[in-house]
Amino acid sequence: MQLFTLILLVFVAQIAAFAPTSNNRPTFSRSELRTEKYNILDAFGSMISNFGKQARASHILIGPRDWDSEEEARERLIRLKDEIGNDPAKFAEAASRISGCPSAKKGGDLGFFGPGQMVKNFDKVVFSEEVGVVHGPISTQFGEHLILISERTGEN
Repeated sequence: MQLFTLILLVFVAQIAAFAPTSNNRPTFSRSELRTEKYNILDAFGSMISNFGKQARASHILIGPRDWDSEEEARERLIRLKDEIGNDPAKFAEAASRISGCPSAKKGGDLGFFGPGQMVKNFDKVVFSEEVGVVHGPISTQFGEHLILISERTGEN
C-alpha cells in the first residue's frame, strides 16, 4: 500500500508540474496530454500494471573494448553459454572471470529490479523469458550479454 501511495504522489507531482501559476489556467483534453513528450497517462498506467513485478538476474557482459568485432563477442558468448549450460554456479564463476561489468565481483548478480529499470533489450528478456535458463547473446548499447534469470515475482 505504501508503494502505491508513493506512485500516486509522484503522479500528482507530475501533473502539478504542468499547472500554470496564474489564474488563467488552460484546460487540457485527454488527447492533448497524450503527446510523445508528456505521456503521463500511459506512464502511470504502466506503473500500475507493473506494480509489484520484480526480477533477479545475473549477466556476463563483453563490452565494445573487449572485442575486435561484434561477431567475435557473440561467438565467444555462444561458446561460453554451451560450456555453462544452465548451471548458476558455473555462470557466476564465468561472470567473475570474464564480465566487463562491476557486477562481476558478485558473480554477475544484479539483484532485484523492476520493469523499465534496465535497457530495453535486457529488460525484455528478463521479464518475458524462462526463469533458470541462460539467455543470449543479447545486444545492448553496453555490449553483448548472457543473462541468467534467477527469479521473478509479482506475475499473475
